[in-house]
Amino acid sequence: MLVLYYTPQTCALASHICLEEAGAEYRAERIDFAKEEQRAPAYLAVNPKGRVPALVTPSGVLTETPAILAYIAQVYPAARLAPVDDPFAFAAVQAFNSYLCSTLHVAHAHRMRGHRWADDAPAIAAMRHKVPETVAAGFDYVERHVFVGPYVMGDAYTIADPYLFTLARWMEGDGVDPAKFPKVAAHRAMMQERPAVKAALAVQLGG
Repeated sequence: MLVLYYTPQTCALASHICLEEAGAEYRAERIDFAKEEQRAPAYLAVNPKGRVPALVTPSGVLTETPAILAYIAQVYPAARLAPVDDPFAFAAVQAFNSYLCSTLHVAHAHRMRGHRWADDAPAIAAMRHKVPETVAAGFDYVERHVFVGPYVMGDAYTIADPYLFTLARWMEGDGVDPAKFPKVAAHRAMMQERPAVKAALAVQLGG
């Protein structure tokens, strides 16, 4: 059985949704950041990074959302969560998810985790002040240059969709107006109604 380590309101939601979409047999284990469980020896033995998500598989532990999403898509091909038989199309999905991971998510993280990049309070405050601009720029790129519709890559639902949905849920908290990005906003509303999304949120927000 797969084991997903997650914390509510983090990017672990994307992997959680994909496990539901795939019909995978898995167990979800919550890591409480408020209690600093991510720094506990038991969790660091699973993921020395002290972050979520982490997915325990029969072959070992995977971390980093793009890697976990790609793994789920390939292990459960019947779920058709990625075009795994088309090298270019699969790479395009990976490119999108890598952008979310390396750019948009990092821009969001400057709002509450500036201490990762600086020690002095003015620098951290400056990073926080910049978040609405940098996060909006990321969504503008997605809206104008990448998003095809109705799903990210077009007619087919892929592992790009739960990842975008997860980050789009943070827009208001990052000071970004969803109305400025109608494609992303419509996608977020559509995703909210998927059974797999509801199931994952029920566990994460209810637990």
